[in-house]
Amino acid sequence: MRHLKGLAFLSIFGIATSTTVFGAGFALVEQSVPNLGSAFSGGAAAEDASTVFFNPAGMTLLPGTQAAGALHFVVPAATFHSKQATNVLGGSLGSDSGGNAGKAGYVPNLYATSNFGRVAVGFGINAPFGLATDYNQKWVGRYHAVKSVLRTININPAVAVQIADRLSLGAGVSAQYLDVQLTNMVDFGLSAFTASGGNPALLPTVSNPNADVYADLNADSWGIGWNLGALLSYADGGRLGLAYRSRVEHKLKGDADFTTVNPAFLGLFGLSGAAAASFPDQGVSGDVTLPATASLNLYQQLTPAWAVTADVTWTEWSTFDKLVIQFDRGVGAGLASKQSVTTENWQDSWRYALGSTLRVSEVFTVRGGVAYDETPIEGATYRTPRIPDEDRFWLACGAGYQLSEHLALDVGYAHLFVRDAEMNKVDTATGENRGRGTVVGEFDNHVDILSAQLTAKF
Repeated sequence: MRHLKGLAFLSIFGIATSTTVFGAGFALVEQSVPNLGSAFSGGAAAEDASTVFFNPAGMTLLPGTQAAGALHFVVPAATFHSKQATNVLGGSLGSDSGGNAGKAGYVPNLYATSNFGRVAVGFGINAPFGLATDYNQKWVGRYHAVKSVLRTININPAVAVQIADRLSLGAGVSAQYLDVQLTNMVDFGLSAFTASGGNPALLPTVSNPNADVYADLNADSWGIGWNLGALLSYADGGRLGLAYRSRVEHKLKGDADFTTVNPAFLGLFGLSGAAAASFPDQGVSGDVTLPATASLNLYQQLTPAWAVTADVTWTEWSTFDKLVIQFDRGVGAGLASKQSVTTENWQDSWRYALGSTLRVSEVFTVRGGVAYDETPIEGATYRTPRIPDEDRFWLACGAGYQLSEHLALDVGYAHLFVRDAEMNKVDTATGENRGRGTVVGEFDNHVDILSAQLTAKF
């Protein structure tokens, strides 16, 4: 029952946020289509109402009242190439590579602003973080991850004040909903074999998919954050922006459901009752701190029709140090394990973007941009199949057309060239990877984003 309220809210905004994309870590910068066209280098441009997210001070530059609604269709790809896949005894985990773990989906956002002279107000609904990866249940890394979904919805009212002719300040608050689903298989055959002292009669169950237990964890939370912005018009046609979004702390609560894949198979070895007793359904909890970000951006007109944009963004990914799940009753033999730990050891990361906008005519604008996005993951040891992230290079383009005096259409496209992401998870007799298997290999990743936005001015 605890999820019904959150699920109802998700349905209002659009269940689309359930499948998203690999961002820097799992951040989603897809908050504006004009900004997508310049590779998200235009934080100081304040082209539309999405400035509520990028820099609320920019609302003072938008005349009258306007609203912008966007939809970003995202097609990620992540395929794993295995070099080693064995359990702690040296046995094979199979040959299934998991298929394409990247799932296509769409990311919506909606913004509105009103200008009252030196004061402007705005409102945004967006999804600043999200991820979705999904592998076959028999793949070689099944004991590390099968399905991972993280969804956020951020409700962000904001206000801006022009405190001097060339300087505006803005601030906002955020009510943020977080919903997480994490699933994986449990090598119950290996657990039973080890608990028996190495009974050879149980060897056929070790790392056998028919002896696995499917773990499905679901949890959600509400958190509160805030954002600040400043925009300085240092010259005619030149602006410098500074923006900050705070951390948001979430205290997740939910449920863990466990399903024996093949009770009849375990029954042949007298283990079906032990599996049910070792993995009862129960409540779970955990803390997640979503990172702060800080951005410095530049907008400079070179001619009346041509402008360049630049952005540098820092993300405090060091908040994601460990993924710890607390079990209310415990799991395993005698329900001895009260928590599951995955060390992430993420580091703060940087994103650099450069773009350009050319107004071809009174009604037609074209955009282009490039960006380099650093991964927060330290290396192969800490990379997990839930988030097979690596550094990526953005190549983006877009166009805008003024349909009428009050309505504009913008479209954008970006391709993300992602470095091969190496993973080296080692199963040992002790430690957090015990029973999860040694899985070594690399992910081949890339992402395509196609977006459209309507902006209405009143």
